[in-house]
Amino acid sequence: MMKKKNWWQEAVVYQVYPMSFQDSDGDGIGDIGGLTQRLPYIKRLGADVIWLNPIYCSPNKDNGYDISDYRNIQPTYGTMAQYDEMLATAHKLGLKIMMDLVVNHTSDQHEWFIESKKSKDNPYRDYYIWHDPVDGQAPNNWGSFFSGSAWKFDEATGQYYLHLFADVQPDLNWENPVVRNEVWDLMKFWLDKGIDGFRMDVINLISKEAGLPDIPKPDNAIYADATAVANGPRLNEFLQEMNSKVLSHYDVMTVGEMPGATPEKAQEYTNLSGNELNMVFQFEHVALTPNPDERLTKWNDEKIKLTDLKASLSKWQLGLDGKGWNSLYWNNHDQPRAVSRFATDDPKYRVKAAKMLATTLHMLQGTPYIYQGEEIGMTNVKFDDISQYEDIETLNAYQQFVLEDKIVDKETMMRYFATMSRDHARTPMQWSTEENAGFTTGKPWFNLNPNYTDINVEASLEDDDSVFYYYQRLIQLRHESELIVYGSYEAIDPEDNEVFAYRRHYNGQTLLVLSNFTDRDVVRDYGQRNAKQCLISNYDDDQSDQLRPYETKVFLFQ
Repeated sequence: MMKKKNWWQEAVVYQVYPMSFQDSDGDGIGDIGGLTQRLPYIKRLGADVIWLNPIYCSPNKDNGYDISDYRNIQPTYGTMAQYDEMLATAHKLGLKIMMDLVVNHTSDQHEWFIESKKSKDNPYRDYYIWHDPVDGQAPNNWGSFFSGSAWKFDEATGQYYLHLFADVQPDLNWENPVVRNEVWDLMKFWLDKGIDGFRMDVINLISKEAGLPDIPKPDNAIYADATAVANGPRLNEFLQEMNSKVLSHYDVMTVGEMPGATPEKAQEYTNLSGNELNMVFQFEHVALTPNPDERLTKWNDEKIKLTDLKASLSKWQLGLDGKGWNSLYWNNHDQPRAVSRFATDDPKYRVKAAKMLATTLHMLQGTPYIYQGEEIGMTNVKFDDISQYEDIETLNAYQQFVLEDKIVDKETMMRYFATMSRDHARTPMQWSTEENAGFTTGKPWFNLNPNYTDINVEASLEDDDSVFYYYQRLIQLRHESELIVYGSYEAIDPEDNEVFAYRRHYNGQTLLVLSNFTDRDVVRDYGQRNAKQCLISNYDDDQSDQLRPYETKVFLFQ
C-alpha cells in the first residue's frame, strides 16, 4: 500500500504527437492551434494530463528530438502566444500539460554546439563530449541507437564527438556543472509558465562511465549496444540534484524514459521519498521479440508470446509495489500501434481486441498512458516500399542492414518495418471520413493510413459500442476506485499462453481481471461466478467461465 497518495498516481495521461495530431492552418503539419481546437475532445475522453511531444525549435532530423532552441516554439507549430493560449485553455478545462524534456543531447544546430565545434578552447567545448582518436579510430566501440558508430569525426578540430542517437544529435556533457545549471534554468523557464510536469527523454543516459571504456558486444555485432551505457554511475546524483534545484519547488509530474532500466534501478529513481522522479518508462515488454541475429536487435516480425508478456509486466508490478511507481503503456510515438502488435487488427476482431488490451493495462497499478488514436483502435499502416517511410531510425536501418552490410534482404526487412517501424505511430490522427481524415486541408506531411474511412473519431463518437466510449468507461472506473489505482498485484497462472489473468487487492477488496488474447473460445474458472459484480466487459456482463475471442472481464469481490 502506498504511504502517500499523489494526484499523478490517480491521473490518466493522453499523449499528443503534435506533428500528426491536428493542423489548423492548412500547411499539412499538426500545430498548437490544432491541439487547442481538440482539447475538448481529450477532456471528453476523460484524460487528466496531456503529454506533449517536443514543440521546440528544431531542424526536425529526428522529428523534434533534435532541439536547437529550448525556449522557443518551432514556427511550423505556431507562436509562444498560441502556446500560452493553449496552456490557459487546457487549465480552464481541468487538463494539465506535461512537456517533453530532451537533455541527453541537443541538435547540432544549437548555439552551444555551433560554438563548441569552433575550437578546442572555446568556452562551450566542454558542453559536449569530445575525444581524441584512439589508434586513428573512434574512441571506443559504442554504437548509436540509430545504427552505426556513436562517434563522428570533426575534421576542423581533429576530435570525435559522441552521439548516442543520430550524428546531428550530439550528447551533452553532464559532468560539466555549467551544463546542468543550463538545464535547470530551461526547466524553470517552462515550469514558471505554469506547465505541470516533464516527460524526460532517455534521461538514464545522461551519466556516462568515467573514461568511456569499451562495452561488451556479441562477436557478430558491428558495434556495442548503446543500452549498455544506461544507468551510469552518477545518474542518481544528477536526478537528485535536478529534484533539489528544480522539481521540489513545483507540484508537478515527472516520468523518465529509461531504456535498459530494471525494477531494482527503478526503485531508486521512483523511490517513495520523492527525491528523484515520480515514475519511469521502461521498455522490457515492448522489446520481447528481439531478432535472433543480434546485429538486427529490434527488427523482427515475430508475435510476442503471452507468457513472456505476462512475466515482464508482472515483474514490474511486483517490483515497484510499495517501493516506486509504474507508468503503464502499450504504445507511443516510438512504438507500433498496440492493437496490431499485441493482439490483432483483423477487422473482425479489432474493436474487441483494442478493448481487451485497454482493460488489461488500465487495471494494473500505475499511471496509464494513452497514445493518440489508441482510443479509437488505430492500426499499423501497410507500406509497400521504403520510400514511403520517413523515420530516421527506419531509413538508417535499411541503409545499413540491406544496402551496405547485406545482412538481410529487402523483402524480409520490409516485413520487419511493417511490424516495428516508429512510423506506424506517426501517421496523422484519423478524425473523420473527410479528405485527409480531417487532419488538414492541405497536403499532409506524412502518409495517412487508408483505413481512416473506417476507423476515425467521428464514427467512434456516433457508436455507443466504440473503443472510445470503452476507454471513457475505463478512465471513469479508475477515477472512482482506489482499488484500481493503489491495489497490490497477484499474478494467476503465469504459464497460461492464452489468458492473462491477475488479481488486485486493497482494503479487503479484490479485483479479478481476465483477458483472452486469442481468437478462440476458452474456459477459465477463477471463481468469477461468486463475484459481487462484473465491473466492465467488452462483450456483455457475463460471469460464466467462458471467454470468447479477445474477451475481457473485470470482477469485483468484497
